[in-house]
Amino acid sequence: MTIGSSYNYPSIIAGETRRTKRSTKDKWAARYPNPPDLCFDYRALVEQKDGIAKATDSNHRICIIGAGVTGLTAARELYRCGFTQITLIEQSRRLGGRHLTVLGSPNSAASHTPFEMGAMRMPFFNRADEPPTEGRSLMAYYAQAFDLAHSDFANPGSQWVTSTGIYLREGSLGGEATPLMLIWKNEDGLTPPPGEELQKVYAKWKAFADQMTRQVAERFASPEWEATWAAIVDKYQSVSFRDLVSMPALQAWDKRSPGDFGGMGMTAEESAIFYAIGIGDGSWGAFYDVCCLYPLRTAIFGFSSQLQLIHGRVDANGDPLASPHLHSEAVYDSTGLSFDRPRYIGLAALDECLLFMNIDETGKSVYEHSRERSNGLLTDSSVTRLKKLTNRQTRVYFNWKHSLPEETQEHFDDFDSVIVTLPSWLIETRIRLEDFTQEMLPFETINAWKTAHWETSCKVYAPLKKSFLSNNTKIPQAIVTDSFIHDVYTYRYNDNYSYDCILLSYTWEDDATKLAAFTDKELVSKCVRELDRILMNSANVQERISPYVGIDQAVVQRWITDKNALGCAKLYRPGTYYDAVGLMKYNRDLGHGSGLYFSGESFSVDAGWTEPCLRGAVDAVIHICNKTGASFNGDFSMSDYPHYQVKP
Repeated sequence: MTIGSSYNYPSIIAGETRRTKRSTKDKWAARYPNPPDLCFDYRALVEQKDGIAKATDSNHRICIIGAGVTGLTAARELYRCGFTQITLIEQSRRLGGRHLTVLGSPNSAASHTPFEMGAMRMPFFNRADEPPTEGRSLMAYYAQAFDLAHSDFANPGSQWVTSTGIYLREGSLGGEATPLMLIWKNEDGLTPPPGEELQKVYAKWKAFADQMTRQVAERFASPEWEATWAAIVDKYQSVSFRDLVSMPALQAWDKRSPGDFGGMGMTAEESAIFYAIGIGDGSWGAFYDVCCLYPLRTAIFGFSSQLQLIHGRVDANGDPLASPHLHSEAVYDSTGLSFDRPRYIGLAALDECLLFMNIDETGKSVYEHSRERSNGLLTDSSVTRLKKLTNRQTRVYFNWKHSLPEETQEHFDDFDSVIVTLPSWLIETRIRLEDFTQEMLPFETINAWKTAHWETSCKVYAPLKKSFLSNNTKIPQAIVTDSFIHDVYTYRYNDNYSYDCILLSYTWEDDATKLAAFTDKELVSKCVRELDRILMNSANVQERISPYVGIDQAVVQRWITDKNALGCAKLYRPGTYYDAVGLMKYNRDLGHGSGLYFSGESFSVDAGWTEPCLRGAVDAVIHICNKTGASFNGDFSMSDYPHYQVKP
């Protein structure tokens, strides 16, 4: 993605507005940039010395289904509050879900840079004039609390790469007689892309986005914000991104129609270029037919600003800091089953810290506390049924030793509250819901997660020789194409690792589905050959990249066929936005009666990002605390917690 890549205008304009219209009656209000739906500062609540609340019913039995970042966050914050009867059930033999950091391949023992096969670049929602960890987000809070090292992510088109190569229409975009790769150098972060055609597209995108960003920034967290956001949603919730791109541009915003910012006014040819180039952090062609509120949220509210690469809980050389169980040969769950030990490298370090790092308020980690109980942490355990009992508890059935059919045993346990964090397609295909009334679990709720749109995604990573970034001068550091490989990223964590890394191909939706027929080995070979072909066909490059790439050590991840995910990120189509927000409202409206709390990306409108998972986890904790009469800290009360808004 190049046009507007690392779109930092939200973080820049935030420093100018300084929340001049923030409501004085709500000290918990979020600041811009931040997600728009619930204008609430979750970090302010969680970062208090004693956490969210003090439990008054510490024996309230809580089951958390899924040990991804959502489940681990919920477990940590509940334990901080003083809840002691927490059971965390994970289907696989590793933690972290779609935080998947691979440290090497089966064919190599070499120490090379981590491969982030899932989420890989984090928005901290910081302003441009402050360090990332001062951002008002939960990601920023945990990065600071766990000493996670980070750096600016090398996005195509950004100042964090030496150059970006753009190869569209077989190199004919520049209008030259011979095929060329357009080279974009953006050292100051403000240089427009090369060529008249790209600059026209860039200008139309920037005019639309900057006008909307300025108006949003001035009203965010003000008394008029909810009405403004509701008007924006009403205007755009039934519009696809494809239609927004071609919708006539609005010359000037009118406060009498606060939700109308028009469109981008692109021609069919410009739209075709924009389809391949995108606006922020990857090619947007795969998202052209989803609800336009998703890319608008991404670009306007800070999800594409100041993106960070997480190095892990490591020193400047990339070596892990002293951390619990770092040198353990193995770690075990409450039943004695081993699961992947912590290494504290890459984004997976966040999940490992949530489980293994000590908590000041308890003097122990979630892991230590879980190991003291026979059902505290269960891995290799697949939940199969949730049954509502007449005593208002929920019985959770699960297959223990799920990966070993010959040894699998069905078990069950009863809980007062159950937090479900799974991708919704897993809920529908793996878990049977029994004896929940319509009042507890309306069909509209079930239908909303059944019909949710989960994307496929495919990543192809390989080790990259240090000489490429150190000595190569002809091949751009990042490349964007309309070929089947689409986006190519190269970057370095530090000089200490034996190799840098190359993301040979990063694809979504149909672009990823079309690669499904090939084996991993075939796909790696095809990607390298295609990249070589493009570079050799470009008259201004004519150098192969294959000599720099560790082809035999490449790793492929296909999220749609991962049995623990069944998809990479949840999106929503035009006209379904209110259904998605309805899922976000469930915990507050119905969780108290059903005993169920839904958290994670399945129950969010910010697909593919860690922040909504963290926010969803804390949302569940807030409601369980409220249900059990816990004493909230910092004079917080439920009257301070805003409601999600849906159209009547």
